[in-house]
Amino acid sequence: MELECYPTQERPPEIVPGRPQRAWMERFAARHPYRCLPMTMANTSGWELLCPIAFTAEWNGGIKQEDITLRPDNPNPDFHMLATSHFSHGVLTFHAGYLFRTPPGWSLSVMGPPNHLKDGIQALAGVVETDWLPFPFTMNWHFTRPGKVRFEKGEPFCFITLQQDKTLTEIQPVIRRMDSNPEIRGQYDVWEKHRSEFNRRIFRGDPEATKEAWQRYYFKGEYPEEIAPARDDHVNKRRLKTPRRG
Repeated sequence: MELECYPTQERPPEIVPGRPQRAWMERFAARHPYRCLPMTMANTSGWELLCPIAFTAEWNGGIKQEDITLRPDNPNPDFHMLATSHFSHGVLTFHAGYLFRTPPGWSLSVMGPPNHLKDGIQALAGVVETDWLPFPFTMNWHFTRPGKVRFEKGEPFCFITLQQDKTLTEIQPVIRRMDSNPEIRGQYDVWEKHRSEFNRRIFRGDPEATKEAWQRYYFKGEYPEEIAPARDDHVNKRRLKTPRRG
C-alpha cells in the first residue's frame, strides 16, 4: 500500500512520521505520561506536516477575515501559501501543500497532532475521501479566545493517518452484561484484583511496589500470569516510514 503525496507547491512542508515526544509530557517527574501506551501510540500513528516558517497569529475576536493577522518572524515569499485567514470567525487555515491519494476504500483522517497542547487555539479534525479527490484540502485551527498564538519552525500543524471509514456503518455496537461472557468476566476480575492490591501496596508504602511504581500489563502486552501467556502480537512502539521520492 502507498500513500501518494503530490506537492502542489514548489517548496511544500516537510512530512515526517509522528514523533512520540510532547513538551508537557517531558515536564512530568520521571516523564510519567510516557507510561500511557495508548497516548504514545496515538502520537506516532500517522504523519506530521511541519511548519517551514515560524510565525505569530493574532485574533481580535471579530468575525471578519481581516480580524486575524499573521506575522512571520522573517520575510518569506512562500508564507501566503502556508497560513491564511480564509473562513473568518477566528479560524486559522493552513494549506497542506500536497494532493494526497490513498488506496481504494481508504480515507485520510486530518487533525492536529495528538496530545499536542496549544493554548488559545484548537485544531479541527476532518475525514477526507482521498481515494478519489482530485484537489487538496486545508487544515484548520479555531481560536478559543482573542489573543496571540505562536507556531514555531518545525512544529507540526497537521497530522494525517489512514482509515477505512466507509465500512464504519457496518459496525453494530452491542451492550452486553459482562457475565454473559465468562472468559472476559474472569479476566477482568483477575485484573481488578491485582490492580486493587497493587494500589493498596502503593498506599501503604510497600518498598517493592514503590520501586515497581506502576503495573505494566498493557505496556508489555501481558495478562496477569494466572490468566494466559503474554501476547505475541502486541505493539508498544510504532515506526512509520519516512516519505521517499517516487
